[in-house]
Amino acid sequence: MTPKMAACDASKDGQDSILEPLCFPEQPADGTSPPSLQGPGSELLVCLFCPESVPLQQKDLLLKHLLLEHKLVIADVKLIADLPKYMLYWKGRFLEQPVTDFCSVIKTNSTGPVEKQEDYFLLCDVLPEDRILRERLQQKRLEEVLEQQQAERDDSSFHHVCMFCSEEFTGNRSSLLNHMAREHSFSIGLPDNIVYCKQFLETLQNKLDNLQCLYCEKTFRDKTTLKDHMRKKAHRRINASNHEYDRFYVINYLELGKTWEEVQSEDDRELVDDEDDDWSDWQAHPVSAVCLFCDHQSETMDQIYTHMKEAHGFDLHKLRTELNLRFYQQVKLVNFIRRQIHQSRCYGCQEKFDSREDAVRHIVADGHVMKLPDVSTWNQPQYYFPTYENDALLCTLSDSDEDEGDEVNHGEDVPVIAEDISNLRALKQTSVLNQLLKNRSSSS
Repeated sequence: MTPKMAACDASKDGQDSILEPLCFPEQPADGTSPPSLQGPGSELLVCLFCPESVPLQQKDLLLKHLLLEHKLVIADVKLIADLPKYMLYWKGRFLEQPVTDFCSVIKTNSTGPVEKQEDYFLLCDVLPEDRILRERLQQKRLEEVLEQQQAERDDSSFHHVCMFCSEEFTGNRSSLLNHMAREHSFSIGLPDNIVYCKQFLETLQNKLDNLQCLYCEKTFRDKTTLKDHMRKKAHRRINASNHEYDRFYVINYLELGKTWEEVQSEDDRELVDDEDDDWSDWQAHPVSAVCLFCDHQSETMDQIYTHMKEAHGFDLHKLRTELNLRFYQQVKLVNFIRRQIHQSRCYGCQEKFDSREDAVRHIVADGHVMKLPDVSTWNQPQYYFPTYENDALLCTLSDSDEDEGDEVNHGEDVPVIAEDISNLRALKQTSVLNQLLKNRSSSS
């Protein structure tokens, strides 16, 4: 089974069925250690005291050299945005003034004999000059990243083949990223959160070419085994604790000395003692809902409802009123339409098409937008389960009877699904109650 067929496969009776939950693109997150934002390159790192130099990718060798040969340690190297420029700056400053003017001196074995004592030097951002240098390099790197991100947003010459199928994408990078998220349940995040997208995709492609799982990073003997593993284990996602990916996300460049986890979860303890309970200026995090018929997203529900009505002629509020749909019926209707369009089928006449775009064009052209099949077609228990597991549109549905009073029974449409009733006769024969009744009758 190819990955493309994993989300939408053909069952024995010829009907399409979704075997795994789909997912709209969303921002990824995980990891524990500081991000390494140094991209691969051919730049050289120079020693601060001698002619020694190494390629940037071998920076650990130079740091070891500084420690063993020159007794110098640089603090928080991983948080320096541009290490080559940082090293060149301090090499020049150490030529002008002695190292003790800038570095903290740490004396080892201070209580031992004088001949066994050694002085080590610590270069860190406690020194104002070092702090300013780090902030300036960070700011410059952020400006470069934002310029690169904008260039990628505006780039219409992007061309890449999907990693999971043979489909080619030309134009904007978002078309490929949305395709992988929608068709293959593989999301690396929203396009606007990603930078150096081409290198990111090449990095992932190289792992797949080397038969390596993108999540657990185990290596397999052939492509078929790898695909089956990633599908069955739900490993069609990247391992966010692998900091090789950190440089591809804009959030990692935002604040000096902070990882993206720290940026996202700022310490709010100082707000606990705040006696001001005025929440009038509080704004909820916008929920991005996706149109039923296209990839358009809106941050408010009013906007997405307006878009569907004006762009496609679909009025969910009108359907709810005309059909007197309760909450769970609306859920099933939305999931039904999502499923049909995902499977390139008109939900009004059940005609099958070669692509989602063709199906949507047919639905609009033939006036099937507001044409629903018989209620028994979509009012089925299978449509309690969302087609897309993060479908924000489902979170905004309301019960049309909610204002008619408490006497209305809202629970009659709530499903109660038994775990297993496949062999009811056997269950009765082996029932504990059955045995107790036998014992009672025999004793009497």
